[in-house]
Amino acid sequence: MNTKQNKKPGLIGVLIVFIYLIAAMSVQIFVLHQDYVTHITLISAAVVASIVALINGYTWREIQEGILYGCNIAMLPMLILMMVGVLIATWIPAGTIPTLIYYGLKILSPSVFLFSVCLICAIASIATGSSYTTGATFGVAFMGIGIGLGIPAPMTAGAVISGSIFGDKMSPLSDSTNLAAGVAEADLFDHIKSMIYSTGPAIIISLIIYLILGMRFKSSQIDQTQINIILDGLKNNYNINIVTFIPPIIVVILAVKKVGGLAVMVTASIVGALFAMLFQGYGLGEMLCFMNDGFTSSTGVAEIDALLSRGGLQSMMWTVSLGFVALSFGGLLEKTRMLEVILDKIKALIKSTGGLVTTHVISSIIVNLFSASQYMAIVLAGRLFVPAYKEKKLLPQVCSRVCEDSATVTSPLVPWGLCGVFFTGVLGVATIDYLPYVYLSFTAPIISIIYGFTGKFMFKEGDIKSVKTYSTAE
Repeated sequence: MNTKQNKKPGLIGVLIVFIYLIAAMSVQIFVLHQDYVTHITLISAAVVASIVALINGYTWREIQEGILYGCNIAMLPMLILMMVGVLIATWIPAGTIPTLIYYGLKILSPSVFLFSVCLICAIASIATGSSYTTGATFGVAFMGIGIGLGIPAPMTAGAVISGSIFGDKMSPLSDSTNLAAGVAEADLFDHIKSMIYSTGPAIIISLIIYLILGMRFKSSQIDQTQINIILDGLKNNYNINIVTFIPPIIVVILAVKKVGGLAVMVTASIVGALFAMLFQGYGLGEMLCFMNDGFTSSTGVAEIDALLSRGGLQSMMWTVSLGFVALSFGGLLEKTRMLEVILDKIKALIKSTGGLVTTHVISSIIVNLFSASQYMAIVLAGRLFVPAYKEKKLLPQVCSRVCEDSATVTSPLVPWGLCGVFFTGVLGVATIDYLPYVYLSFTAPIISIIYGFTGKFMFKEGDIKSVKTYSTAE
């Protein structure tokens, strides 16, 4: 009798699903040039996966359970994403985002702008433990400043994301950091210390590249007259003063106190709405409309109006629906064991330490691509290779470090993934456009693989004193 416990699709069936997905995505993007129908492509891929699962003995009820499992994973991130839309729509009329842009234009020089963006976002993410919060607040402001300074939006987005995911990885408040440590059975702070050896050089290399890249943008090349028009437009239409920094300060304080991301976004949105009514003179009815439909700027300055006409709950619904579709597809692949089939085949490549790390990195990226979730990539690939790390007497913080150097840092590069969808929605730049400039996402995996083959910082039992080693339970 073929029970649920031992059902596993054959390799041919699984390859059919993956080949179909790759082919369908390629046709959609490169042949039809349709960037906004990814939902339908993923739904069609889910149909193919469901047929393969049915052929292999799964019932529709089991398939549906997998779909709902993926939706459940998406629930909290998507609720937070909806509130990000609301937050943006309150922080603009409150004067918070205009103030950040105003002082940014006055202080930041074009030549060090990208370097500064990456560094500031890194610090903010370490403090808050959230790349999402940083992207939705500092990131949005930096996008506006970059436009004013004449910096291409994809470059600014790349610097925002590099800094944000670095801080997210290194913060003890981060969900992905805690998840990776838990999956690998590592002590949280051992895990963070271990990441210093890979993520530290990765962020330094990224900052150097941003500094070099920024040198091509000179202050003399900027139309100062246009900058002055933007500054005057902001000052004449918004309440530009230090008081408007209170909402982001509240966000940082709440995050440091480990308040949940959803609660932080709701609180920040309410504070923003109150500030807009108290200091900008908006009424409650107007704010409710802004929070639902988005804010429309009418300063008469085209650059300002284009930048600040945004936000609102409804503006995020395309992104939210894509998140649910992508995660439901990922949940289906996981619960019908299709991802497991692929990972089992890759697992044969782990004879050497370098092969183990390389295979782990590649596996995480594959799961990221096909499950649309860094969390699935951390859990599935991480748990699959934990026994191999144990066998080689490597400490658990090595495994957890590789989880983050592969799954976490590459998740913003997947257009249909949670992180890719989020940053595209918040920063207003397509994933494919900002992808070449997210240098941390390329350097961290490469450094991790180099360490695997050279043996550098591949800590083994007895090398260093660890707070926690692998448990004996398999």
